[in-house]
Amino acid sequence: MLEARLTIRENASTLVYDPMIFGGFIEHFGRQIYGGLFDPGSPLSNESGFRLDVLEALRELKVPIVRWPGGCYVSGYHWENGVGKDRSPTDDMAWGVVEPNTFGTDEFVELCRLLDWEPYICNNAGNGTIKEMRDWLEYCNSEDGRFAELRKDAGNVIPHDIQIWSIGNENWGEWEIGYKPIEEWAPFVLEAAKAMKEVDPDVRLSAASMSTREWTVPLLKAAGSYLDFISIHGYWRVHSDDRDVSDYLPCIMQSGEPEVVIKETIASLEEAGYRGKIKIAFDEWNLRGWHHPGFPRKEVQDYGDPEVIKLVAAREQNLIASQYTMADALFSASFFNSCLRHADDVTMANISPLVNTRGPLFVHPTGVVKRTHFHALAMYANQLESRVVETDVTSDLLSHDSKSIPVFDSVVTVNDVGDSWSIALVNRHPTEKVSCRLVVEGKVLDGNYGATILRGDSADSYNDAEQPDRVTPEEVSVTCEGGVVALQPHSLTILRVINR
Repeated sequence: MLEARLTIRENASTLVYDPMIFGGFIEHFGRQIYGGLFDPGSPLSNESGFRLDVLEALRELKVPIVRWPGGCYVSGYHWENGVGKDRSPTDDMAWGVVEPNTFGTDEFVELCRLLDWEPYICNNAGNGTIKEMRDWLEYCNSEDGRFAELRKDAGNVIPHDIQIWSIGNENWGEWEIGYKPIEEWAPFVLEAAKAMKEVDPDVRLSAASMSTREWTVPLLKAAGSYLDFISIHGYWRVHSDDRDVSDYLPCIMQSGEPEVVIKETIASLEEAGYRGKIKIAFDEWNLRGWHHPGFPRKEVQDYGDPEVIKLVAAREQNLIASQYTMADALFSASFFNSCLRHADDVTMANISPLVNTRGPLFVHPTGVVKRTHFHALAMYANQLESRVVETDVTSDLLSHDSKSIPVFDSVVTVNDVGDSWSIALVNRHPTEKVSCRLVVEGKVLDGNYGATILRGDSADSYNDAEQPDRVTPEEVSVTCEGGVVALQPHSLTILRVINR
């Protein structure tokens, strides 16, 4: 049997983490909003058009903050098209479809209030202007002014008071509308941040960035004094242009990569002199990237063009249920473990997306499906204690092709009093158990402990509309004999230890 050891030393240091690590993201793409969260006319929707079954499911995740409206979409989005009583459809420049503009700023804020989400707005730094950013902030947060009056005319007399904003989305990428090299991006961010702070000095600002020093250090040296976060994105099994959906082992071997990106970003913050002052917002992350073959991003699209039809249709692959397996659940657990281990630097993370495409919640016309990673997210959001505990971990390795990673991953949390632990234990191996020895403050755990376990009949198990409960968490009693617990293959276990 494979072996691992987890030790919590006496007087081990602890660190309070920010629940924003369990945040989310929604974009006008792939039925995330239209036909997902927002479906006016559906018998399952409320009077505002929000799907009640979707709202109920998302409440389980206790999401504290959600980023909107993009994503690549925002780099062609002009917010004024989505406010007021008279709205007209426009071309979605990023994704080549018609944008009805029936879901805009006020609808997003209403949704956030329904679900107790902190709204996090990403600005158009693609084909938008700094004035447009400034005006949007005035619309949301000001008591007076032309755009505040526009908001009041729409029926929202009280300001929305949106306190977290991002300047741009992936403007470092040549695929992005309005791509800018760092020599242009850094001064642009500086001027945008100045303009936004003039409207509301209290807003907290992020800016599109990367883990690499070549991008991040010049950005921070130019605009760091105005920023609270830098926006980092990560997708580790990207199949944008092909239909190769990776199976369990190639996926799970990526589980250590988020930690690498975090450490690279920390090094860039240190070099620029902003570590501790600016935090990392991992505000798009997922195991799998979008499947969307290269698209001609034009102001006006010919929707009858056979090539456009073909490219749009290809995105339906993102909805295929069978590709979201235990790999997605365990990668998500490992991602959270990495963020929590670096909770002094990483204070926000937003799974991309929350709904549909490759998100944890699949929405269809008559119901919802909680995919495997939905349950992993819910377990972390609901079952951890408030403080991360420093631990010592050793583990055998899991190897595939030419790569190896520890077969075991873990994070330990404790309450403020120090007498209740939640221990997240991940066995990455697809078929073999892991014998894990647990030592807490010098004492070998012995006896039976309450736990929640998530695993499937196989590593390739998934949930779909026909069988939505193939993979669901189970409440179990876990036996530790001489400090050793046997972890099931391809499993996430959260063990609860109280007053021991």
